[in-house]
Amino acid sequence: MSTNTDGSPPSTSSAAATTTRDWIFPSYSFVHSTHNIRRTPRRRRFSSYHPPPSQQFNSTAAASSTEDASNSFTTISPSYRPQSSEFRNYQKSTRLVAGRPDDPAPAPVRSNDAVSPETRSAYLEKTFSNFFRGGLRIRPRLAFSVSIVTTVLSSLLSKNFTLHKEVTQLQGQISKLNVRLKLCNLLDSTDIYNSTLHDVSLDPSKSLKIAALLVSIMLLVLPLFFLKYVDYISSSRRQIDNNSEEVSLNKQLAYRVDVFLSVTPYAKPLALLVATLLLICLGGLALFGVTDDSLADSLWLSWTYIADSGNHANSEGFGSRLVSVSISFGGMLIFAMMLGLVSDAISEKFDSLRKGRSEVVERDHTLILGWSDKLGSLLNQLAIANESLGGGTVVVMAEHDKEEMELDIGKMEFDFRGTSVICRSGSPLILADLKKVSVSKARAIVVLAEDGNADQSDARALRTVLSLTGVKEGLQAHIVVELSDLDNEVLVKLVGGDLVETVVAHDVIGRLMIQCARQPGLAQIWEDILGFENCEFYIKRWPQLDGMQFEDVLISFKEAIPCGVKVASSGGKIILNPDDSYVLQEGDEILVIAEDDDTYSPSDLPMVPGGNLPEHELIQKSFERILLCGWRRDMEDMITVLDASLAHGSELWMFNEVPENERERKLTDGGLEIDRLMNIILVHREGNAVIRRHLESLPLESFDSILILADESVEDSAIQADSRSLATLLLIRDIQAKRLPYREAMAYQTHRGSFSQGSWIGEMQQASDKSVIISEILDPRTKNLLSMSKISDYVLSNELVSMALAMVAEDRQINDVLEELFAEEGNELHIRAANLYIEEGEELSFYEILLRARQRREILIGYRLADTEKAVINPPAKDERKVWSLKDVFVVIAEKE
Repeated sequence: MSTNTDGSPPSTSSAAATTTRDWIFPSYSFVHSTHNIRRTPRRRRFSSYHPPPSQQFNSTAAASSTEDASNSFTTISPSYRPQSSEFRNYQKSTRLVAGRPDDPAPAPVRSNDAVSPETRSAYLEKTFSNFFRGGLRIRPRLAFSVSIVTTVLSSLLSKNFTLHKEVTQLQGQISKLNVRLKLCNLLDSTDIYNSTLHDVSLDPSKSLKIAALLVSIMLLVLPLFFLKYVDYISSSRRQIDNNSEEVSLNKQLAYRVDVFLSVTPYAKPLALLVATLLLICLGGLALFGVTDDSLADSLWLSWTYIADSGNHANSEGFGSRLVSVSISFGGMLIFAMMLGLVSDAISEKFDSLRKGRSEVVERDHTLILGWSDKLGSLLNQLAIANESLGGGTVVVMAEHDKEEMELDIGKMEFDFRGTSVICRSGSPLILADLKKVSVSKARAIVVLAEDGNADQSDARALRTVLSLTGVKEGLQAHIVVELSDLDNEVLVKLVGGDLVETVVAHDVIGRLMIQCARQPGLAQIWEDILGFENCEFYIKRWPQLDGMQFEDVLISFKEAIPCGVKVASSGGKIILNPDDSYVLQEGDEILVIAEDDDTYSPSDLPMVPGGNLPEHELIQKSFERILLCGWRRDMEDMITVLDASLAHGSELWMFNEVPENERERKLTDGGLEIDRLMNIILVHREGNAVIRRHLESLPLESFDSILILADESVEDSAIQADSRSLATLLLIRDIQAKRLPYREAMAYQTHRGSFSQGSWIGEMQQASDKSVIISEILDPRTKNLLSMSKISDYVLSNELVSMALAMVAEDRQINDVLEELFAEEGNELHIRAANLYIEEGEELSFYEILLRARQRREILIGYRLADTEKAVINPPAKDERKVWSLKDVFVVIAEKE
């Protein structure tokens, strides 16, 4: 067959020949058209079969047929000549096998009307932009375009994976078809068509795998679309009403997620679990779509990739490797989150233990609320009190860091004697923190006053009592509250009711300093009685003493000294120093001074001979001059007590930095009426107690007693207040020594320890014989300096208050005894001269002197010998007789004069 080389149409013979053949060739113009030249060369597949020379085509037709054969992914031998319609059906089936379903046929395009790639790209871009501009008007176009491109690429990628497998299968089928064509050149077209459809029929599982892959991709892309939709809704609402205060939808969703993670206890582990399950499911679906494994095996394989990121190394194939690597990356992220959660949980637990957030599981413990300088002395006294029980438990809760509290307690220089101290950080005003320290199971609760302003401290104590009374479980303990101002005591008792016992520290110390100034050595006696180291007060019932008079009860205990009776018929009222004729009734309890609650018991009545008091002249009160250095909040109370106890015409000098007109205003605001003072005359001097020239302006050598107070301006710092008091003491003693006449100094020379009389301490000791100085000390470490120098007596205010708090915490009934001993009326401790009870050189037992003191309506509790410096309270061997001196002194409980 030949063709026209000039480009004219083929001849009639050629057309006839063409009609006799089953092959249909494109026209000459179509073959030589430049629009039909494919830009990308396609791979040609050639058959091993060679047709006879008579059936060969010319070069142009052969090229066209070869190109068409390559476009259909197969090469048919020219010896096989099916009908045109059958051949088209075969090509259609081949396209179906290759995963290319027939779309609706577009309009025919002539060779000269081919559309360029640039025009087609612009058309598609315009179509997509018009569609999204009409459907969703989203401003961040770049993000939206990225999501569309991601979706398209994901779809193309999945289709590429599928087509790659189908091409491989088709290549095998083509090989089989070529073999068949070699064996039988002329077979029935129907049989060949049926066999081809049978060989290339689709496996039903293939469509399921494709669907699983598409679902996994759509689930990955769906959150992005959701977030963009939420952002679109929020932007639309803002555009509609710019003045609207409605919160945007994305902020609401973020808030809900934040609340869920914050409120739900196990929100983070739950979110991690859900993320792990989602990754397993998505990874399993993706693996099911790109591998030949079943769905169950794919899910298990996905979990192994998550649990161990190195398991994906054995994956084969591009799709399987891509999915396995993605799952491994997600698994590494999930396990990193899990490790972070576990690490945070462990750190939070250790942090809660370090900061004292865990709950205290104790019972019958002592609970201390607050932190102050008195805490060390209070813990020491509680440890001594619990020693006889083998130790106890003390829980301290304050608004301080737990580590700092434990460090400060560890620095305290005393032995805890088996007592455990547990610290917790929290506020006593919060019920949850109170529950954390087992407040309902404590046997005693101590509320410490804060350092600083008295009114603010008492107000906080009042709120603490309110919180304690609001505990739902109830309290089985009594509450001991330390107050700074006596005026606030009524409010606290009104709120707490019968549960509350108050100790007004400031007023107690002020009155105690006045007693010690007029009776040197009384401070040491109070330390012995209030502390648990020596003797203290105990109340116990002894049925064998019922019906006995109190006079006989006094000598019924060899290891204790009875001081009062708790009368059952009067509602448990404690009568201190009752009449000798009082007969004990059933239910009455005895108040004694003893070393411990298990060291005494009644015994048989000893035979004590009676005796009469020696005759002595009544000593009238004499004129006194007292100096107060410094200013306290309770100055008006101290002045009232001094006015009641001093002789008429006595002088009270007040030396401090407060201006005189302001002093009168403060005293008046405190309730003192200066014009109504009966016995004392106020003398005001203004100056600084640590400046020598200011002190030299005072007649220091003429004062009978000098009280150095912890000034109100520095009472918040114990060290600073003690330093100021020590400086004032040394300056006063030095000025007194310089002014003391030489002959008078020689008359008072006595040997004082190892100090020589020519030293400055010796001179101050000589001056101390002339006048009494009482210093208020806040830090217990400062007392060692004063006790060694012996130039002054002192009142350890913080330690005495801590002792009182400890005693009331152990037994709330003792508070009634202390209140009476420190009150303006009633009984108090006195130091009496020996000539009131004995004659010089008389030999008597302690019981005999005790009965003589009862003739003065006094209870003898101890003595101090002339050659000793420390008093003996509740002496042993009370029936042993000894020789006494008139220089000895006795300690008694007597009514105020």
